[in-house]
Amino acid sequence: MFGGRVTEVRNFCSELSKICDVSFGIISGRFGFVPGEYVIMPYHEITDTPEKYLRLQECKDYASKINFVSRPFDRIIVFVPKAMMAILLDNDAFSKKVIAVTAEEFKEEFKKRGWSWYRRSGARIGKENAVAIMNEIKGMS
Repeated sequence: MFGGRVTEVRNFCSELSKICDVSFGIISGRFGFVPGEYVIMPYHEITDTPEKYLRLQECKDYASKINFVSRPFDRIIVFVPKAMMAILLDNDAFSKKVIAVTAEEFKEEFKKRGWSWYRRSGARIGKENAVAIMNEIKGMS
C-alpha cells in the first residue's frame, strides 16, 4: 500500500539487505507501527504535526512496538521527522545502537549516546545520507 516517498526507503533496504539482514517497518498515521511486508487498507489521515504524532503514540504506542521488534538487531536505522524522534526518545523506543536521519536538534544527544546522526533534509533519507549509512554499515561488517 505504501508508495511514493516510501519507495526510497524500500530501495535502500533492498540494497542494504545485500550486506546484512534487514527488517523493514513503517509508522503509519492510522495503524502505528506496521511491519513492511504487511498490507493495510488505504486511509486519508496524515500525521504531520507534533500533536498528531503524540496522539498516535498515545493510541497505538508505536515506540514500545519499535523497541520490541528491534531487539534481535545490532543496529536500528530510523528515518523520522523531529516530532516523532522526540517521542521515540522520550519513550525509550531504542534498545540498541541507532543510526538516524532526523532533525539537527538531536545531533548532540546522539553523539552522547554513541549513535550515528545524519541531517534530515527532505522527506526521508537523501542520496548522500544513503551512501554514508551504507558505508557505515559496510564498515561494521
